[in-house]
Amino acid sequence: MSNIKLFENKKIRSTWSDAEEKWYFSIIDVIEVLTNSKLPKRYWSDLKSKLKSEGSEVYEKIVRLKMLSEDGKMRETDVADTQVLLRVIQSIPSPKAEPFKLWLAKVGYERMSEMANPEESIERARENWQKLGRSEKWIQQRMTGQETRNKLTDYWKESGVEKKDEFALLTNIIHSRMVWIIRKRT
Repeated sequence: MSNIKLFENKKIRSTWSDAEEKWYFSIIDVIEVLTNSKLPKRYWSDLKSKLKSEGSEVYEKIVRLKMLSEDGKMRETDVADTQVLLRVIQSIPSPKAEPFKLWLAKVGYERMSEMANPEESIERARENWQKLGRSEKWIQQRMTGQETRNKLTDYWKESGVEKKDEFALLTNIIHSRMVWIIRKRT
């Protein structure tokens, strides 16, 4: 699956990896948007050299994938997943990157606060669902459902279930049985 994301009406090439279940974004496209550089490839080359010389782990996590280039051909380009891309953005001195940096600082602070008081994460989830227009009944059902799922997966872990596909298989069995029960009642 490939997509073009738009940021301030500028294209950012992206691609979804089914195997890894994550998005990859063209670093050059992001740099062009954030810096307004006329030579984003050169800007990225210089930044990449700087990151490498500093021993940054970001440099090691850059991937090269083929993406559609301006000339209509598929060409290899440096891409990053969301986590690495956010680290790259942190390295870009640009007023346009500042909102991303502020957001990262806020999220980091919230996560540290939630580690000290896990109840805060539950409240944050509730607030986010309210902002999305979910009803109180929907929110309560969702939270109860998550608690039940957590108890079930904890039980499975205690019973020796370890692999992701084993959890998926057990979940599918339960779902199939529930669908059968619902159909039988109607």
